[in-house]
Amino acid sequence: MDMIRQFELMSDAAQLAWLGGGLWLLAGIFTLMERRRARARSSSKLEKVGWMPWTTLFVLAAMLGAGLLAMALPAVMKG
Repeated sequence: MDMIRQFELMSDAAQLAWLGGGLWLLAGIFTLMERRRARARSSSKLEKVGWMPWTTLFVLAAMLGAGLLAMALPAVMKG
């Protein structure tokens, strides 16, 4: 609960930067999951991994994260 209150007290630019960074971290996880799915050789392994549009999720998370970071950049640069 204390972390949520600290996040609420941050400036808008800091909140956007943290959210953008979080989305980039999520995009990295999506990349690892796509690599794991692509390396599954047999169909039985593919069924265990499941089917998700990891590449699409990666692109969406990366673009949203980049947009949030770009919006936060001017305020962060001013200090």
